[in-house]
Formats: sequence, C-alpha cells, structure tokens
Amino acid sequence: MKAGRLYLVPVPLGQTAPAAVLPAAVLGCARRLRYFVAENAKAARVFLKALPADTPLQQISVGELNRHTQADTLTQLLAPVLAGNDLGLISDAGCPAIADPGADLVALAHDMGVEVVPLVGPSSVLLALMASGLNGQSFTFHGYLPSEAGAREQRLRDLERESRQQRRTQIFIETPYRNRQLLASLLAVCAPATRVCIATDLTMAGELVCTRAVAEWRRQTLPEINRRPTVFLLHA
Repeated sequence: MKAGRLYLVPVPLGQTAPAAVLPAAVLGCARRLRYFVAENAKAARVFLKALPADTPLQQISVGELNRHTQADTLTQLLAPVLAGNDLGLISDAGCPAIADPGADLVALAHDMGVEVVPLVGPSSVLLALMASGLNGQSFTFHGYLPSEAGAREQRLRDLERESRQQRRTQIFIETPYRNRQLLASLLAVCAPATRVCIATDLTMAGELVCTRAVAEWRRQTLPEINRRPTVFLLHA
C-alpha cells in the first residue's frame, strides 16, 4: 500500500481568521484532511472549526505531539499516513516544526520514506526578521534563552559578541510572561549602539514592530509586551 503524505499545515499566530493569513490552496488542503497531529488537540479543533473542515469535527482524528510525548510513540502518530491516508501536522501557532516538537515527526517521516509537503503560512520568526531592518542575509534563531537572570545576561553578551564578529542577526523568543525580564536584560547588558527589534502580536490587531539602538530604547517609554507573543532580534 502506498503511504499518504505528511502535510505541514500552518495556522494563525493568534486570534486571526485563517482566511486572513493562509492562502486558499492551504485552506482547501486543511479542510479535506481527516487525520492530524497537533501540540494540543483542543486548539487544533478550534482551528479546524474556524476553517471550517469538510468532515464533522467528531470524525476527525487528532493525535497529540508535545514535550510530554515519548519518542517510542512517534511511529503510532504516523500510523494513518502509513495506512495510505494524508496526515496534517499543525502547531499551536504559526508554522509546524519550527521551535516546535513536530520536527521529530517530520524527521521520522523522512526516515520512513513518507513524502513531506510544507504549506505556506505565517512564521513569526521570518515575519519579525523581514520587518526588523536587520541583516536578513545572515541570521540565527536561538529559540528560548535561559530563564535565570545571570545565565540569560551572559547568553545575551555571547550573542551580541557573535553578532558583532559575524555581522549576524540574532533571533530569540521568551515565554510571554517573562518578556519584560528579557527586554530588561537586553537593555542592561548590550552596547548602546546595538540595534534591538521587538516584534509583538504579529498579524494580529495589536501588532507592533519597532527597531531602535539600545541607547534609544533606554531613553523612551518601553512598549507593554507582557504576556503578548514577542520575537526579539539584535544586531551589534
């Protein structure tokens, strides 16, 4: 039996209608799928209801893949596609497999000879880089930085030094309720001329993208980014 395809299905970054950020062809593909793997089944069904899906929600299978998933259960999640059905992989927000546990499923699909099909949609990392005005030819996404203040500040010094040496944009994120602490660390340890971009609520009604030198950030009232999805970028 020929295996199905694994479709990497982007979702909105927040409370945005799918049609506002996803191409019609992607919406059509997502609507017809009956099998999904997602970080959170409840969030996935909210997305499918908003499409809306062609199949009644109670007839759609959604397996979960998150930080609690054991590696030896990944093959079970691919069972529908190995049985000849197309399978959709979705994240809680944005593109699957980027800063997302879905990358493990994609790697296994390649190992098992399953065709992987990426679909077009919003990526907070790329949208932030596009809008930052910082170097888009050389950049690195580092995911989450250390949560402990001392380790976080040392990591930021290291990233700033590498950026200066390599002329590279450094990109990172934080759990939204710690955004203030990360921004405070950035402004405390980075050189006055280092440029820092804050990209918040991308594609949503409250979207904010602002790039300033650290010295400028220190002189102005800082934006309220607490508990709002934010991408941080720096270039020394």
